[in-house]
Amino acid sequence: MNVLLLHISLSAIFFLLPLLLQQQPSSSAIILSLKKRHGGSSSSSNQYSSSRPSSFQGNRSTCSLFMGTWVHDDSYPLYKPADCPAVVESEFDCLMYGRPDSNYLKYRWQPQNCNLPSFNGAEFLVRMKGKSIMFAGDSLGKNQWESLICLIMSSAPSTRTQMTRGLPLSTFRFLDYGITMSFYKAPFLVDIDSVQGKRVLKLEEISGNANAWHDADLLIFNTGHWWSHTGSQQGWDLIQSGNSYYQDMDRFVAMEKALRTWAYWVETHVDRSRTQVFFLSISPTHDNPSDWAASSSSGSKNCYGETDPITGAAYPVSPYTDQLRSVIVEVLHGMHNPAFLLDITLLSSLRKDGHPSVYSGLVSGGSQLAKPGQSDCSHWCLPGLPDTWNQLLYTILFY
Repeated sequence: MNVLLLHISLSAIFFLLPLLLQQQPSSSAIILSLKKRHGGSSSSSNQYSSSRPSSFQGNRSTCSLFMGTWVHDDSYPLYKPADCPAVVESEFDCLMYGRPDSNYLKYRWQPQNCNLPSFNGAEFLVRMKGKSIMFAGDSLGKNQWESLICLIMSSAPSTRTQMTRGLPLSTFRFLDYGITMSFYKAPFLVDIDSVQGKRVLKLEEISGNANAWHDADLLIFNTGHWWSHTGSQQGWDLIQSGNSYYQDMDRFVAMEKALRTWAYWVETHVDRSRTQVFFLSISPTHDNPSDWAASSSSGSKNCYGETDPITGAAYPVSPYTDQLRSVIVEVLHGMHNPAFLLDITLLSSLRKDGHPSVYSGLVSGGSQLAKPGQSDCSHWCLPGLPDTWNQLLYTILFY
């Protein structure tokens, strides 16, 4: 696929940049491949793994953690916002901002051929004692970070804690266990620098961000949504690749270049005998009801009013989301020692009901019920879907 790039230089020439994408292996093949390379053999080094207890039930040789169905479970949600005061920010706190329905809180992920163990925050604290955990990426990473804090706090309410919010780094500490759990905002993972008043996205530079990551014992990365932003929401003024500058370029090409820079940093700077590395796949949006029209419960133009998951055998992933995910899979597959893909795209695509919609402090302070067109259909309510992402992370780490 040939992509026309606008080259900002004295000569102001145009040229073609070829994008050579190899055919992607299937999702299940990638999952199995990564699983084998992360704890699938006795020679693999995984300081967090242990023998699987009986609570992890099912056929483990055919267990597919990321494929399955959502089942109604009245024991959910796994915590209440009051269990983790001042942790869940307004953009994710749907209950505080008046969401009237609660059925979206009552769904449990049921993988194929196995059952997930219950999340045990007390066990997490014991096993991770003295460790540093770092989430790095965009606001979906923050969504997951706040979820994990709440899951743990609900199991250990008497544990002393300390929260420090900042930009780009926010940190939560479990003081009695010496655990530091941080979120570092880096929507593109690679660096953005200010050059003569312009925001320059540097596709081959990452050290400015990565200096905050290299000492962590557990790293969870993500990127994706910001690569599609345009106009006033675009995160850069210029893109630098090599010695050239561009006003814009094919977003998939740019994302792949940035991820290869990230992958090289992981391969050369992270001690994998000490540090476990995960990558969260693309979290889908639900802005287009044509993706789920057959099962829409509201007839709206986005996720507003949706109260139930999508049912059926199909996973309604948009072509754009699938292509973003394919870029991540391709880069991970090319790593000598790949990060583990926390492949939540398909299971999350079923949860059109899980977004804040208008019930968010980000959308006019929650007073916007007459403006469903402004719904947030990208982030997720807490409690909610990211709790399942963390339950899967917990299962992979400890079982």
